Order: sequence, then C-alpha cells, then structure tokens
Amino acid sequence: MEPETRDGPPRTVLIAALVVAAGTLIAILVIAALRVQPSAQQAVAIVSIPAPQAESAQCRALAGALPEQLGDYRRAPVAEPAPAGAAAWRSDGGGEPIILRCGLDRPAEFVVGTPLQGVDAVQWFEVRDVDRSTWFAVDRPVYVALTLPQGTGPTPIQAVSAVVAKTLPVKAVDPAPVG
Repeated sequence: MEPETRDGPPRTVLIAALVVAAGTLIAILVIAALRVQPSAQQAVAIVSIPAPQAESAQCRALAGALPEQLGDYRRAPVAEPAPAGAAAWRSDGGGEPIILRCGLDRPAEFVVGTPLQGVDAVQWFEVRDVDRSTWFAVDRPVYVALTLPQGTGPTPIQAVSAVVAKTLPVKAVDPAPVG
C-alpha cells in the first residue's frame, strides 16, 4: 500500500484560516458601520439667567422656526433643566456649542451710542469675551442672544438673522441712557 500524499496544508489549518478571515471581515464591516452612523449628540448644559420674556409668544415662534443646522453645527439637545427660550447647536468635532437665548433683559452694555451691526435686516450688538462673542438682536420686541465660539464664522449669525427677520417684527432700537 502506497502512503497517502497530500497537496497543500492540512484540513484543520484551512478551516482555521477561513474562520479568521471571516471574523476579520465581520469586524471590518462592524467598524465601518459604526463610523458611518452619526453619533448621538451630547446634551448641552445651559446656565439659567434672567429671561423674563422667554415664554412669550415671540420666543415660542422663534424657537419653532430655528433651523436644525447652523453651518457646521447641528441642533443639540439641551440638558435638563433646560432654560425656557434656549437652544443649542454643536459641531461634529465637539468643542464649544452655539447657544441661543430668547426673552432676555436688555444687556447692561447696550447704551446710547453703542455701535450696531446689521445682518440680514436685523440689528445686532456684540459683547466679546476671551473665547466667544455674544450677539444681541436689539431691534425686535424681545432680546435674542446668540453666543458663538471663537472662529465660528458668519454662517450661524446669518442663518439666525434670517429666522429672526422672518419671525419677529421690527421694533425701534431702545438703548439705555449713558450714565
């Protein structure tokens, strides 16, 4: 009787190689699927500040008209307890969010002679901080504040200005007296 000759590796080695290859393929597909699915937005904590008109009809109308996206920022959930009249957007890369507040008191810095900037028919007053700026819409029946992280660019304020202009009627600018 002649000894059996085999061409190639033993059967168990072939089966093991197929199992490893299939497992690797499945792992690659799972990783790819996880990268494609958008991650759940982390809730944004917004500190409560006085906003006596936050529950007004004007602020509710504005909140209902706000876009889901402001440039590279997507609407994010607001952590509870969420202040009335507030909304947030966060970039996919994380970082500081954009925060909108409606129904605030007139900003203390907004006095006669303060320079204003018009964006899409809305008059804004800017208060700068080290790493952000807050823009106040000052020609509407309620004050609207939009806080932007440094380097945000013009798209968010342009998008919000368009919504403010469509949603809230124009009112005469009313700065505080100097002094």
